[in-house]
Amino acid sequence: MKLATALKYVNKDIQRVEKKIKNVTKAESSMIQSASNHLLTAGGKRIRPIFVLLASRFGQQNQERIIDVAVALELIHMASLVHDDVIDHSMVRRGKPTVNKQWDNGTAIYTGDYIFARTLELLKPFKNHRLHTVLSNTIHQLCVGEIEQIRDKFQLKQNHFTYFKRIKRKTALLIESSTQMGAIASETGRSVEYLLKDYGYNIGMSYQIMDDILDFTSTEKELGKPVGSDLLNGHITLPTLYAMKDDQEVLGGVQAYFNEQEYHLTIEDVIHRIKHSHAIEKSYNISQRYLEKANQTLEQLPNNEPKKYLDDIAQYLSKRRF
Repeated sequence: MKLATALKYVNKDIQRVEKKIKNVTKAESSMIQSASNHLLTAGGKRIRPIFVLLASRFGQQNQERIIDVAVALELIHMASLVHDDVIDHSMVRRGKPTVNKQWDNGTAIYTGDYIFARTLELLKPFKNHRLHTVLSNTIHQLCVGEIEQIRDKFQLKQNHFTYFKRIKRKTALLIESSTQMGAIASETGRSVEYLLKDYGYNIGMSYQIMDDILDFTSTEKELGKPVGSDLLNGHITLPTLYAMKDDQEVLGGVQAYFNEQEYHLTIEDVIHRIKHSHAIEKSYNISQRYLEKANQTLEQLPNNEPKKYLDDIAQYLSKRRF
């Protein structure tokens, strides 16, 4: 697996990231501590720290500083997941009960807030103001994306523009910030930094579109949550947009589900119909376009070992099944 080779390359640093995450999320409150530990044991691919670490290898190595940046980006991601699960009333994530299921919504919200706060404390000693600017803008845009998703929940009148703007804020910017902040922390110079930033953005867009495809095409075991969870929770993603445009039955079924009306197709029928429609292929093609842009940017970066692993990750993301 391509991702495994990249993981092996940064394995020692990833272990340091894991250890630091555990230390940083220690809390005075036993309940928040337990909730944080529960979230950590659910695991994750640690994609964002990997991007920070690989991007940093294009510049000067200050491992302690770079580990802190990698931890900060992963903590923001973790906090956003906790809040997402509260909003969507999700009971399962990565095959385990969510924090809100295990405890309650209040505990989950404050656990997410606590993790956000620890992120800001983690980067407080950094003197480079650009790191703080990128991080604050990322949190700002992430929150706007979350609010827009709440606004659009169970709303039928959405389009490709609102979808792409939302996934940019909710997903792509965090991955873009991972590569950019890795570059800033290692002082790569602006030209390399902006190439890594551009690569991260396009990878992030491709990554989220693939996530939205896999929500229909993967299995509950692979996803760690029910198939079609996005649509079940009232979120219209790219496959659904394409399917509603191409198939009036899908449009009617989604409309009925959102309005709690009777229809001859159940929402499970609609999900099955989307899964086996051309909407999946169309969405995949868009994901591939972003991936191609990422690869074009990658070609302009200096030839070194980290570049090879960034290419490996791009190939993995284009073929992943969960």
